[in-house]
Amino acid sequence: RFAVSVGYWKDPYIQYFVRQAKERKAPEINRGKSVCAAGYYARVHGVSYLVKAFLEKTECNCQIVNLGAGMDTLFWRLKDENLLPRKYFEVDFPMIVARKIHNIKSKPPLSKPIMESHSGDSLLIDSHSLDSSRYSIVGADLRSSSDLEEKLKKHSLDVLLPTLLVAECVLVYMTPQQSANLLKWAASTFPVAMVINYEQVNMRDRFGQIMIENLQRRQCNLAGVELCSSLDSQRERLLGSGWENARAVDMMKVYSFLPQADVKRIEALEFLDEKELFEQLMQHYCICWASKDSSNL
Repeated sequence: RFAVSVGYWKDPYIQYFVRQAKERKAPEINRGKSVCAAGYYARVHGVSYLVKAFLEKTECNCQIVNLGAGMDTLFWRLKDENLLPRKYFEVDFPMIVARKIHNIKSKPPLSKPIMESHSGDSLLIDSHSLDSSRYSIVGADLRSSSDLEEKLKKHSLDVLLPTLLVAECVLVYMTPQQSANLLKWAASTFPVAMVINYEQVNMRDRFGQIMIENLQRRQCNLAGVELCSSLDSQRERLLGSGWENARAVDMMKVYSFLPQADVKRIEALEFLDEKELFEQLMQHYCICWASKDSSNL
């Protein structure tokens, strides 16, 4: 929300999910925030680039399953760009889903696009799920693939449709066995599919260890951090789970791929004097993607 308010990228919907912090921050916190905001900028654009590539290849004749979606606004942004897939699913814990549905029901700028894209029978909505013809939110635990599959199928998941699964900072909170089960389920369920995973990498060096310690102090346990030791370990976990091709790049590399005119624009928004900290942070996050393609898309 902070990054959007400063102008890093446009997202007219995030304001309905996240309140803007009112209090003034100390300069060192603002410097840290500008480093994070630039990092978020690369994450949003990097993930968006891959999502749009998949939508282009399939001519939107596909479905997207956003795993651990939280307050993500991608559905609304894709609708604005006329890039909606046949169906867009979001999955998160029932408590998170209930909060999101409450916001959608009480804010017309969120509910109206869902109604506009809906066709057919009446739209189903209760406290823990929402199901329209183009958009569904499902309350489920990603650690149980059978529960996840059952709930998605109840909301018209079509396993024969090309499927894109997106996980941003999600798998790292699961044990290696739990995330492997989820990735194996996806690879064995959909004949044509792609998965995008954004999370930490290079976590065995000193900077990575400090990141882990800081999170642990806030009672935030990265149960799957051992798989985040390198770009190779990130690729191998995907290939070992039944995906045919896998790639991984750190976020510094992603940042260098982004349109340089826009990068110059965002670098002028705030004085980023913590260049070294920024580069270290970006080298400790990555985007990995893998595909399974029986129809040679």
